[in-house]
Amino acid sequence: MVLFGATGTGLAVPPPPPNPSDSELNSSKAAANEKAGEVGKLTNQLAQAEQRLSSLQDDVELKQEQAMKALVDLQSAQDAASQAEAAAKSARTEADAAAGAIEKAREDLKEFAAASFEQGSTVGSISAYLTSDSPKDLLARAQILDSIGGSRLNALDRLQQAQTDKSNKDAAARKALDVAQQKQEAARQAKSGADAAQADAVQAQQAQASQNQQLQASKSSVEQQLYAAQSKVNGLQGQRQRYQDWLAQKQREDEERARQAALGSSGGGRPSSGGGRPSPAAGSSIESVIARALSQLGRPYAWGGGNGSGPTRGIHDGGVADMYGDYRKIGFDCSGLMIYAFAGVRALPHYSGYQYTSGRRVPLSQMRRGDMLFWGGPGGIHHVALYLGGGQMVEAPQSGSYVRVTAVRYGGIMPYATRLIG
Repeated sequence: MVLFGATGTGLAVPPPPPNPSDSELNSSKAAANEKAGEVGKLTNQLAQAEQRLSSLQDDVELKQEQAMKALVDLQSAQDAASQAEAAAKSARTEADAAAGAIEKAREDLKEFAAASFEQGSTVGSISAYLTSDSPKDLLARAQILDSIGGSRLNALDRLQQAQTDKSNKDAAARKALDVAQQKQEAARQAKSGADAAQADAVQAQQAQASQNQQLQASKSSVEQQLYAAQSKVNGLQGQRQRYQDWLAQKQREDEERARQAALGSSGGGRPSSGGGRPSPAAGSSIESVIARALSQLGRPYAWGGGNGSGPTRGIHDGGVADMYGDYRKIGFDCSGLMIYAFAGVRALPHYSGYQYTSGRRVPLSQMRRGDMLFWGGPGGIHHVALYLGGGQMVEAPQSGSYVRVTAVRYGGIMPYATRLIG
């Protein structure tokens, strides 16, 4: 400690802190800008890849529906073929039965003709004569025999017509069976083609998803490098600020020493106490908030997750978040990340709509580093992010994603930013 003044009173100025050169500052800023450019490039590539993945997912869903249609058509064709086969079998059975009935009728007719001939030549005429009371009765008996023979012949004609009908039905049924079997085979081939198309679509979607994961991993890696580069910039800027504070304090001490020298050793003046630690500037608080947010890059999104102490387990929502298993993940949602980032500044509610009104609102044209940006519409606010400057922001986007740095999206953005510092 350095003491000044003959009276024993004194002011202390600590040794000067490191003062990074302009070259070091410019070099670190250039490195950070380069990493930011890489992040932006990877962000655009990832956005395009996600768009392709979404298109491929739509194609998979379409192919799934086409495969389902082919399955239904195949089942219908199989049912129709089964019915046609049953009808053909029934028609064949009826035709065979009709043919059998005709054969039996022919045998019966032969037996009847043989019996009639035998009776007419011997027993029949004698029996008719002996049992008849008159010639008229004998004639009537002969007519009955003729009638019976005629009815047998008529019955045979009807049976032959029935056989023809049954044979026609049998032929029609067999033709219908052939057509049904052809349709069944066509449906089977269509089902095979739809399954193959679905498999190809799924394979393409999986390949794109793998590429997206690789891009996301590369982007996360560069984001971490960006964070390190920005931290270095912030550290050097902090050193420069501390050095400037030291210079200001030293200047005050020099002025006080000069004043004391002018007063002499009469004791007529009381030394100043200007040796306290300077209050943190608003920029320092902003950088602290941003540093806290960026420290969580790559952390999983978890709906309902995050508080002032860090990431927490997500909660059930009964919908999309549950589908992604957010309740099993440790991470942040969009408003939870803001709660953590601003924990040293102000306690924020875990709802982006309330966060929108938690500070001073400024037009987007005046937004600056450390402001909160919001998205929503007539139904209310649905998303919040922290503005980093240079058209970049850090956010916890949605279920299935991670905390990331990305370009500001202006679609659906609210007209005001919310400022908690400065």
